[in-house]
Amino acid sequence: MKKQIELLDSTLRDGAQAEGISFSVEDKLNIARLLDDIGVGYIEAGNPGSNPKDLEFFRRAGELNLKHAKLVAFGSTRRKNIAVEDDSNVQALLTADAECVALFGKCWDLHVRDILKTTDEENFAMISDTVAFFKSKGKRVVFDAEHFYDGYYHNAEFAMKALAAAVDAGADVLALCDTNGGAVPLTVFEVTKLVAERFGDRAAVGVHVHNDGGMGVANSIMAVQAGATHVQGTFLGYGERTGNANLSTIIPNLVTKLDCECVPPVNVEMLTETARAMAEISNVRIPRNTPYVGMSAFAHKAGMHADGVLKNSATFEHIDPEVVGNERRFLMSEVSGRTAVLEKVRKLCPDITKESPELQAIIDLLKQMELDGYQYEGADGSFELLVRRCIGNYVPSFSLCYYRISNELPHQPDVSAVATIKVQVGEAFRTVADEGNGPVNALDKALRSALAGFYPQIKNVHLTDYKVRVMESGHATDARVRVLITSTDGTREWTTVGVSGDIIEASWIALVDSMEYKLNLD
Repeated sequence: MKKQIELLDSTLRDGAQAEGISFSVEDKLNIARLLDDIGVGYIEAGNPGSNPKDLEFFRRAGELNLKHAKLVAFGSTRRKNIAVEDDSNVQALLTADAECVALFGKCWDLHVRDILKTTDEENFAMISDTVAFFKSKGKRVVFDAEHFYDGYYHNAEFAMKALAAAVDAGADVLALCDTNGGAVPLTVFEVTKLVAERFGDRAAVGVHVHNDGGMGVANSIMAVQAGATHVQGTFLGYGERTGNANLSTIIPNLVTKLDCECVPPVNVEMLTETARAMAEISNVRIPRNTPYVGMSAFAHKAGMHADGVLKNSATFEHIDPEVVGNERRFLMSEVSGRTAVLEKVRKLCPDITKESPELQAIIDLLKQMELDGYQYEGADGSFELLVRRCIGNYVPSFSLCYYRISNELPHQPDVSAVATIKVQVGEAFRTVADEGNGPVNALDKALRSALAGFYPQIKNVHLTDYKVRVMESGHATDARVRVLITSTDGTREWTTVGVSGDIIEASWIALVDSMEYKLNLD
């Protein structure tokens, strides 16, 4: 029988503490729906005692109609020297009306002595009183053993007594926390195993780790192998400082590597789709090299690798990308083999073969363009247009008559440049001027305005990333630059590239390809 693991996602609580992330109530509701759809069992939605936003979320939680997940309200054990029923934070947890509560309590005597400034006995009473109170209210109680691994290292007896206080009061789960994120896998394994052996017959043993040492996922996996059956994390590793253990990596490792079964079952095929939707809500890009769900997770550049994968995917892929809803990508560059280029081209023109003269023309042009400074491994949009131009499957949607850029100093906020542009579409001409925050922004806005009357779908396209790289640093301001622009229409995302000694011209080339890709795709 497969080992059963329950998951608790803390994106809405721990993830919201990440730098640069600020969820609205609507954002939190939408993320909860995503987590429920994929099958996560528990969603830690926030601390209703700490802020009105979390309280409002719990008030509106009935709108969610959750199919798989149960909501968890998060909060502290009672304060020192006060009756549990008189503690305002405890009462706020009750108002959340969640089926489950996660209570954090001190398991490191350093914190009891220096932070709480109370006695060991009072700390244990704070734990037991609060757990017992919520059990009397019919709640499932997860005891988050804060700083447990550090606490065990410095005073094992104290840390174990804190767990005993929670278990004796009826805690359902003991979640061992590596709150500072500095534990190493072997330590996590050994300590978790001791806890499982001592308390595993009375409560589920769980793990909640941070990623400060870069070992959040490894520590979570080691805890499971040591006996943990409850795993906490955030879906994309969001969290304070360097983040929490990344559930989008942990889940497929549990299912595909350790032969575990998540309860309720997680639809692993939705993993990539869910991760990208969550990143969009969070307004944070997923790093391309993120395991399983990143754009580069199954990307192949070397000709030998691409050739091997096409013959037998197990040669250079640890799992089939479709298992996690991702896809294999072949990166186009001067080191790409003929087989990899052919595979990419065939998606656009199925009739092309290894012997086709068009294939050699594409390879020759690809190598020449990369010699000139272009880079197609991260610019699939421009590569597709290059192929279409080579095989005669491309009709320009518009042509430039001219553009003019003017800058001024001093300037008003967000208005430092004006772009005038004239384009031709068929037999029609249009001249438009627009202003923006810098010449590229002004040029982008003017081009959209010029094209919108001809192609209304352009209104749905917006830029999500803009990168500039100087390729000849020794030439200083005279150097050629490469510009990469990433665009989206809300459904798809693509990247285009431009190269020139003039940064505005390089941006224009990438911008034109971005628009042409959208229009040709449609």
